[in-house]
Amino acid sequence: MGPIVIKLGSSIVADDEGQPRADVLQHVCEQAAALHRGGRDVAIVTSGAIARGMGAMRFAERPRAIDELQAASAVGQGKLYAFYDELLRGHGIASAQVLLTFHDISGERAHYLNARQTLRKLLEWRVVPVINENDTTATDEITFGDNDFLAAQVSILLGAELLILLTSTDGLYTADPRLDDGAELVPVVDDFTALDALDIRQTTTTLGSGGMRSKVVAAEMATAAGIPAIVANGLSEGVIAAAVAGEAVGTRFAPQEGRYSSFKLWLKYAKPAHGTIRVDAGAARALREGGTSLLPVGIVGVEGDFDAGDAVEVLHDGEAVGKGIASCAAADLRRVMGLKSEAARELLPHRDEEAIHRDHFVLA
Repeated sequence: MGPIVIKLGSSIVADDEGQPRADVLQHVCEQAAALHRGGRDVAIVTSGAIARGMGAMRFAERPRAIDELQAASAVGQGKLYAFYDELLRGHGIASAQVLLTFHDISGERAHYLNARQTLRKLLEWRVVPVINENDTTATDEITFGDNDFLAAQVSILLGAELLILLTSTDGLYTADPRLDDGAELVPVVDDFTALDALDIRQTTTTLGSGGMRSKVVAAEMATAAGIPAIVANGLSEGVIAAAVAGEAVGTRFAPQEGRYSSFKLWLKYAKPAHGTIRVDAGAARALREGGTSLLPVGIVGVEGDFDAGDAVEVLHDGEAVGKGIASCAAADLRRVMGLKSEAARELLPHRDEEAIHRDHFVLA
């Protein structure tokens, strides 16, 4: 059995003043400890460093400037982890603080594999990783969407048995229950296309940056790897144990058919695109239906300044076809686009024949 990944949002970790919800965190750690004693591996993904820093600094609202967010995280991160460490040690369980950046997950494949090896070794040692984004050194916006994306990637990295996304609502509703009295809880999702009709918002709060939409995307990522996901109310007693036991709590997202490899999930959801390749109808059809590589002859446009090895979006008539790893740089592709393979080889004799190899491409 794979590990259970438990993700706590800022609204679960801290109250409106940025102070830790001691009773909630204690209850979560008790349930994690019970799973651990039963022989299950557990990983905790936590938000709340910025919220904890805000509380320590007595800020009235969440900062917006990136340097202020990073500074608040620096103030709060150690205090946040210390809380988890003390609670878990109280149950005789060793923990480890693991701080990951977006680059660790979405940069070079070697970073991705290194993160996986480290986390797996901790679980082998029967240590509970307490994982957060390393906001202090992030160079872009705080990128993981209240760590929902990070939790999904950790689940995929570890081959988790279950991803539990804890929030302050009972699950996914047909509309925002705070705004619509007729909103109903969605107990099970097995078709993500059916969610298009729902009003799923990406909202922020005083302390957090996530919302239900980021949780749905995280669930889609996990279930695409064959990992079921549950969005549930972390303020409800016993919700983790109930979710692991298969009881009807929150919203359960069923694993999807046609699972992707870990590489293609990493490519689809984690590696950022640095440019765009536009293709003709024949190439789009071959990619979608034939599972072929993309050749220069099918390319009608190249946008951006990417290098070989960068991810690029592939579009046809403005619609996404997929994402792939470019075999050569944008400047070279502009020279050979529209040419048949023999002519392309004459211009670029030392380059790969394919613009994107089929093993390095994933459909949108």
